[in-house]
Amino acid sequence: MTGSTARDLPVATTRRRGLPTVEVVVPCYNYGHLLPGCLASILSQEGVEPTVHVVDDASPDGSGDVAERLAAGDPRVRVTRHEVNKGHIATYNDGLAETTGDYVVLLSADDLIAPGALGRATELMEAQPGVGFVYGFSRYFTETADLPTHPGGRARARVVPGPAWIGRRLRKATNTISSPEVVVRGSLQRAVGGYRPDLPYSGDLEMWLRLAARADVGIVTGVDQAYYRVHQQSMTRVSYRAEIRDLQQRYAAFAAFLDEAGNCVPEPAAARRHVGQVLGASAAWRAGRTLMTAPEQSAEAEEMERWAVEVAPDVVRTPEYRALRLARRLGARAAVHPAVLATGLRRRVEEKLYWSSRRRRGV
Repeated sequence: MTGSTARDLPVATTRRRGLPTVEVVVPCYNYGHLLPGCLASILSQEGVEPTVHVVDDASPDGSGDVAERLAAGDPRVRVTRHEVNKGHIATYNDGLAETTGDYVVLLSADDLIAPGALGRATELMEAQPGVGFVYGFSRYFTETADLPTHPGGRARARVVPGPAWIGRRLRKATNTISSPEVVVRGSLQRAVGGYRPDLPYSGDLEMWLRLAARADVGIVTGVDQAYYRVHQQSMTRVSYRAEIRDLQQRYAAFAAFLDEAGNCVPEPAAARRHVGQVLGASAAWRAGRTLMTAPEQSAEAEEMERWAVEVAPDVVRTPEYRALRLARRLGARAAVHPAVLATGLRRRVEEKLYWSSRRRRGV
């Protein structure tokens, strides 16, 4: 199946003797209090044979001891404990390097797999050997909120050819995947290897692009596939200045992929320029908004502007850069300038359409 037509996905049923094996790598640093819930969401999955490999990155909060206690009570759980802290990328790669299952999941200890998610994803890949990984909608919730409940609906599956999926990511310069909802064919994950240490904030995006360069992409819609916890201590978010780092690392992920894309992308140099233009315009817009709403952060705005011009010299001709010029000249009054209002409205509409498409179609 190489098209992208959706079809109904019934409750997972096995199409082979024995259930598919899914090995879930759970990197953990100071999430001992969240480990029981995380592992319960994995080990309760139906339609698959799940196992868990917790890799504790020398947590000082006793997470390793919690993991050992959980492993002692369930033979499907094993634990690796780092003697010294290696950081999240090395922790990911240590766990992935030891996988042997039919399917592989990398799930941070602060996130959860939705009921039935592994069965739905593996059913699609069992039926479609050309699909290398499957993802779906990951519902966000906060540390203080109850686990989100959603009535859901009928699960549906789509398959998008790898080059088409990559093309959309390059056009939008976005990462439509949150991460905990991804199930990868084990043989493919082992073939492409681990995460790049030079992409600490966007290595997941580069990984999905790398996988899609070798296989088709499956998407499950209509139901939640995972629950992503939003909080200040997330392993990949600590010590990053969120806005500029997000743009810089997103660009770096696309650039790293395009450097090695080969025949998967017809014109990688043009694709890189386009990504730079999209992200450069976003940086210029954010810089302008910073000057309008928080002029004391002018140094940060200047950094965003310098980076925008560096990756996309033509950004100076965009409406976003015009808004930045107005913000520099008018300060807070620029917020009500017709040109700024029009640009803001366009960007809000585009963002709303993006999130709507992400929720309904996975792209």
